[in-house]
Amino acid sequence: MATSKTTNTYNRQNWEDADFPILCQTCLGDNPYIRMTKEKYGKECKICSRPFTVFRWCPGARMRFKKTEVCQTCSKLKNVCQTCLLDLEYGLPIQVRDAALKIKDDIPKSDVNKEYYIQNMERELAKTNTDVMNNKLSESNDLLMRLARTAPYYKRNRPHVCSFWVKGECRRGEECPYRHEKPTDPDDPLADQNIKDRYYGVNDPVADKLLKRAAAMPALPPPEDKTITTLYIGNLVFQSLTLN
Repeated sequence: MATSKTTNTYNRQNWEDADFPILCQTCLGDNPYIRMTKEKYGKECKICSRPFTVFRWCPGARMRFKKTEVCQTCSKLKNVCQTCLLDLEYGLPIQVRDAALKIKDDIPKSDVNKEYYIQNMERELAKTNTDVMNNKLSESNDLLMRLARTAPYYKRNRPHVCSFWVKGECRRGEECPYRHEKPTDPDDPLADQNIKDRYYGVNDPVADKLLKRAAAMPALPPPEDKTITTLYIGNLVFQSLTLN
């Protein structure tokens, strides 16, 4: 009986073999003595479907184990973490970053075109030894600076909710490695998140929430009259210093 095989089955020279993952500080955790397991060609990349080296680790005490989800080539193309797929520079979803910088996604969606594109970009990355997004992210952006997460958000590494506790059947008590909390409302848009949507910057509920927050932020647009050059600053308290 014949078995179906993808093109990647025969194109093994393009499989990824890495020594260390590309991660953000949040996914890496706060433990400086972290231990990782490395599995060569352990899984297929969620984006390009090529086998790649999978890393697995625990980011901290009472945290869930995490692993890399996409290969390093796909990570470098978008300058994102291999696990959470958030931007490494600002800690924001790709949809928010691309909307602020006016970047258009040109990665093909079909399997054959995507594989050809990824292989060409991988050769370019090997020649230049720089990320594709570096030049685009070098310019400062006011919107990204206001929305950027400057500190690690380790709450994102918490264990999942215990399904047995929700049904009232968990007997582990405090020894249960999962959270004994009320689960997220299934009608909440944040409950439906997809790795591919986040990578391609479409239909990302987290990005939609941040974009709505940015639209509600107060802004100071320049006046239409170009002759107005005065800036008024008020409500300042001046204190005089007395030197003895």
